[in-house]
Amino acid sequence: MKGFLKVVLARWLARTPLGLTALGIGWYLGRRRKRRREQEQETTEHRARSGAGHRRLS
Repeated sequence: MKGFLKVVLARWLARTPLGLTALGIGWYLGRRRKRRREQEQETTEHRARSGAGHRRLS
């Protein structure tokens, strides 16, 4: 249902130049956010594998 509503909203916004601009900005920000999230996951996984970030108490 959520996907359907997104499509309906996108089609409605795409009718006007201003709405199309808003869709473009939202798409760009969403891509940027997704890319950052993926990079954070990669660095977290790398740290977990290498053991970095954990201090051993002597």
